[in-house]
Amino acid sequence: MALNEDGFDALVKAATAKLKGQEILLVNAQGERSEFCRLNNAKVRQAGTVMQAGLSLRLIDGKRNAGGEVTLSGIRAEDEGRVAALIATLRDQVGVLPEDPHLMYATEVNSSRSTEPSQLVDARDTIGRVSKAAKGSDLVGIYAAGDIYRGFANSLGQRNWFERSSFNLDFSLYLRADKAVKTGYAGFKWDDHEFERKLESAREQIGVLEREPRTITPGRYRVYLAPQALAEVTGMLSWGGFSMKAHRTKQTPLIKMVETDAKMSAAVTISENTEGGMAPNFNGTGFVKPAQVVMIDGGAYRDCLISPRSAKEYGVTTNGADSGEGPESLDVAGGTLDLDTVTATLADGIYVNNLWYLNFSDRTACRVTGMTRFASFWVEKGKIVAPLNVMRFDESVLKMLGDKLVGFTKEREMLPSASTYGNRQTASARLPGALVDDFSFTL
Repeated sequence: MALNEDGFDALVKAATAKLKGQEILLVNAQGERSEFCRLNNAKVRQAGTVMQAGLSLRLIDGKRNAGGEVTLSGIRAEDEGRVAALIATLRDQVGVLPEDPHLMYATEVNSSRSTEPSQLVDARDTIGRVSKAAKGSDLVGIYAAGDIYRGFANSLGQRNWFERSSFNLDFSLYLRADKAVKTGYAGFKWDDHEFERKLESAREQIGVLEREPRTITPGRYRVYLAPQALAEVTGMLSWGGFSMKAHRTKQTPLIKMVETDAKMSAAVTISENTEGGMAPNFNGTGFVKPAQVVMIDGGAYRDCLISPRSAKEYGVTTNGADSGEGPESLDVAGGTLDLDTVTATLADGIYVNNLWYLNFSDRTACRVTGMTRFASFWVEKGKIVAPLNVMRFDESVLKMLGDKLVGFTKEREMLPSASTYGNRQTASARLPGALVDDFSFTL
C-alpha cells in the first residue's frame, strides 16, 4: 500500500493518544510507489509494481528507550491497531532496559515539507523508447521509477515530510561471456537525447571490446577513472572516513589527515550536499540537516558528519547525520579537464569505467585494493586501442586524490543508489571523472 502525508499525520495522532505520563514518541515513515522492469536483449522480461509503507517507532521515557517497526496494510483501523500493539510492547521493554547515556533527539519543533510534482511519464512509454533506441543491442538491466517518501514526526508536535519522483535505468550492453559495458541513466525527467547519448557511448565501447584483449604487466600507469569507478573509491572513503565516531575512536581511514599534516590535492573538495542531493533533509530523530557540510576543503580535512548520539557522547553539536555517519548526498567538486578531451590528455594509459570488490588493504594508510570490471581500455596516443583483461589494483586514496591527481573533469554525473534491497534508496553521489598518475596495478 501507499501512505500519503495526511494518512501519516492521522496515524501519528492516533499513536500519540496512546502515550502515558512523560513518554515521548518518535515516528519515522518510509515507503514507495514504484514501477520495476527487467530487460534482456532490449526487451521486457519481467515487470511489476510495488506499493509499500512502514513505520519505525521509538518510545522514550526519561533516558530509557526502545524501538520497533510495523508494516502498514492501508486499512486505517488495522494499522492503528498494529501501532497501538507495538507501543504496548515497547512500553514493556522500556520498563526493563537500562538508561541510555547517549540518547539524544530533537526537542525543538522544526517542521518541514518538501514535495515536487512528478515529471515521470508512464513506465510503458519510457520502456518503449528504451527498446526502440536499443534495438539490435543486447541491453540488460533494470528500470525503477516512481515516488519515494519519507516522514518524521514526534509527540512534541514536529512533522517533516519528503516526497520525490525519480527514475533509474541501471543497464549494460552485453557482448559475450564476461564482456559488457556497464552504465546507467537516472533523473527526475526522462530525456531521449541524454539516454541516446549514453547508449551511443556504450555502443562505441562495445565495438572496442570486440577487439583482441590486451594483458599488461603489473606496474604503475596513468589512468582515467570514470565517475562510476570514482564512486567505488569514494564509497570506500565514506566507510568511516567522514564519521565523527570513527574519527574519535581513531578508526577513520583519514587518520593521517586528522593527526598529521597529510592533505589531498588542493583540487579536492568533498561535501555532504543535502540541498543538491536526492535524500531528505531530516534524520530519524528529528534534527534538520544543513544545506551542505564541507568535509574536505581544498584538500584539507574540515568537518565530520555528526549523528545525535556522537554529539551527545563527545559533547559537540550534531549536524543531523544519520546513525551511520556516512554521506547520503556525496558531492565531489568538478575540475578543469574537458570530458571530450580526456583520452587525449590521458595520452598513454588506462581508461577505467568500473571497479568492484574493493576493500581496505591498509586502513590506517587509506590504502584500497580492488579489481577492474566490465570495460577497461588501453589508450595509446590519446586513442582507445584495445580492451584490457581484468586487473587488480592496490593504491592509497590519499595519494590517488593527492599528489598523483592530475585533475577532475568539469562535467559531473549524478549517480543515485541503484539498490532496491528492501526498498528503493534515496542516497546519491555527484562525481566528476578523475585523471591519476602512477596508479598501481599489482596483478
